[in-house]
Amino acid sequence: MHKPTLELHQKHFSRKPVHYAFAPGRIEFIGNHTDYNGGLVMGAAVTEGITVAVSLRDDAMIRIVSDAGDLVKIPLGNYKAVKGAASWTNYPIGVTKVMADLGMATPTGYNMAVTSTLPSGAGMSSSAAFELATAKALAALYGYETDTAGFARIGRKAENEFVGMPCGILDQGVSAFGKADHLVKIDCATETFVNEPMPRGAHFWIFNSNKKHALVDSAYADRFRECHDALTHLQADYPEAKTLCEISEEQLVASKHNLDELTFLRAAHIVGENARVRSVELALANDDLEAVGVYLNQSHESSRVNFENSIEELDTLVELLKLQPNVYGARLTGGGFGGAVMALADNNFEQAQADVIAEAYKAKHGLEPSIFHTRAGDGAKLLS
Repeated sequence: MHKPTLELHQKHFSRKPVHYAFAPGRIEFIGNHTDYNGGLVMGAAVTEGITVAVSLRDDAMIRIVSDAGDLVKIPLGNYKAVKGAASWTNYPIGVTKVMADLGMATPTGYNMAVTSTLPSGAGMSSSAAFELATAKALAALYGYETDTAGFARIGRKAENEFVGMPCGILDQGVSAFGKADHLVKIDCATETFVNEPMPRGAHFWIFNSNKKHALVDSAYADRFRECHDALTHLQADYPEAKTLCEISEEQLVASKHNLDELTFLRAAHIVGENARVRSVELALANDDLEAVGVYLNQSHESSRVNFENSIEELDTLVELLKLQPNVYGARLTGGGFGGAVMALADNNFEQAQADVIAEAYKAKHGLEPSIFHTRAGDGAKLLS
């Protein structure tokens, strides 16, 4: 039982929930923009996330309430994305539609109460957590069965086709396959998921810049298109390559003459980042967090120079973190163009050090960063 979610459900629906489900937010550990390029990515589920409580209704209505929003009422089967204040309901309604299309019978509607412990705006994919928690709860409520990968794909399909965000499988895959004190490695070309143990004493510190690029959606779409353009040009020399991440660093350099400068830089980031994921995997297997930190720093530098999805505020946070003892490395996490930086630190990194970074950041940019300390946690699960 999750008391805040129980109380929210009982307050609005005057009955006890039948099922509870939880799904965590995620950290993109390394593998920036590799997911939709058929590459490798590593992420970590965190201990914070979204909890939903559900119960069946006697009519053909869906009613959803969150701890941050008003009660929203939607007729069962009337699955249309909405804009404005109620747009947060697109995630559970998108999941409902996908599951219904896959054969889940919904003879009556449902009530849903939603609570979150994720920090706002930190780029930890609350949307994927909401999708996975919804899918787990509805599967139990309506008797629908699938495996862990199936739940991840339901969330991704809802986000791609209903919400309209062209994400890869990273967010939903990590939320679904998370495991305490482990990373999730995803091969996005084959959609295979493997848990990789984290060495003891590894901690994640998230520094939210509280700065967002005004054109983040269009910038993301530009990078998606630029990567596609790079692959198209490289296929002249390597027709067997179906994705950009199938190109090696040596092949990219050999075919540099086929690309303009901008397109080459975008490809250099993706191809190099994919190689860095493999290097991090080896370093983790050797419990070499110092080497992992070097690759994290390299990842950020490539994002800054080659992919240009960093901003000055993120660069400042990374440079400040690199100066601190007990920090192995730091990089932007998520899509970029604002958002947050992730630092990998040891047990001895303290809040006082984080506060020093916050003061220096505020002095330079006039913004107060939000700071969040977490560990790798378990993936989505039915609580009852």
